[in-house]
Amino acid sequence: MESSKQQFWLGLALSCTTALFWGMIPIALKLSSGFADPVTLTWSRFTFAAIVVFVWQWQHGRLYEFRQLNRKEWLRLFAAGCFLIINYTTFAWGVTFLRPEVAQLGMQISPVFMALGGLLFLKEQVSWQQWACFGLLILGLLVFFHPVLTGDYHGDVHTLVTGLIIIFISAFSWCIYALTQKTLFKKLSSSNILLMIYILATVVMAPFSSPMLLTTMSSNDTWVMLFCCINTVVAYGAFTQAMRYWETVQVSAVIAVVPVVVFVLTELCVVFGLWSSIISESHVDWLSMAGMFMVVGSAISVQVVSARANRKRRQKLEQQHSAQLHAA
Repeated sequence: MESSKQQFWLGLALSCTTALFWGMIPIALKLSSGFADPVTLTWSRFTFAAIVVFVWQWQHGRLYEFRQLNRKEWLRLFAAGCFLIINYTTFAWGVTFLRPEVAQLGMQISPVFMALGGLLFLKEQVSWQQWACFGLLILGLLVFFHPVLTGDYHGDVHTLVTGLIIIFISAFSWCIYALTQKTLFKKLSSSNILLMIYILATVVMAPFSSPMLLTTMSSNDTWVMLFCCINTVVAYGAFTQAMRYWETVQVSAVIAVVPVVVFVLTELCVVFGLWSSIISESHVDWLSMAGMFMVVGSAISVQVVSARANRKRRQKLEQQHSAQLHAA
């Protein structure tokens, strides 16, 4: 009893750590846009993560897994890396056009892309309950952006639309990365997949980045950059560890509240006058808030529905296997 209780609290702590760090990163990326371009910023984050994760995996003797890969699997790993690079870079770029919580909320379209990708490429089944959740999610996004649709938006619509298009490209890229890496789990742990992607990004992005920009940063800029780098390691590390103690649906439900975390943190910055020249005041009304919670609720619901569907599928397979054994 004690161990299960301990596992619960560990899973909760790690999931909340992931949500908090993913909630802070859009704000940090918004701040970093003043002194580093998205490519240089992403290259710095991946390089830092590559060094830390390589030392960790080497110390724990886990690098042997790469010997098992064949040529096709190396190509899949390369493809996964390319799409994660696009995801990181475009998200950092999109945040320059949008408030942090708007960018993070736009990323919640990911489950829809994931379902379509699983349906088309992995031949996975999507239930009507899942489609209903996706429909509610899209409706929530439309409700959140209702000022734009009704012509009551007071900001620059072109900037907003440009930012959202970039964020949707980021979400789409992340989904392709996730679907591609899913085919590698039989040979590689998630840590080793990320390690190789970090190394790939360090090499591939180097010619297009401007490391000399980092030498001209102020002390405050340096702290923001350092936080972005540390965030990459801590957030994904906590996420990976959380999966050891909690079921996927539990972790995903906590992660789904990230847009709300970003919104609260951004509003706190506005209230206390932090970085007022970079982070603008929100014009979100009660209807937009309702849309945000519709999106978050839908993201949580689709995880619960998916978990139940997977559980029923496993039970059905076990029953079929048991019936075959009895027949034999």
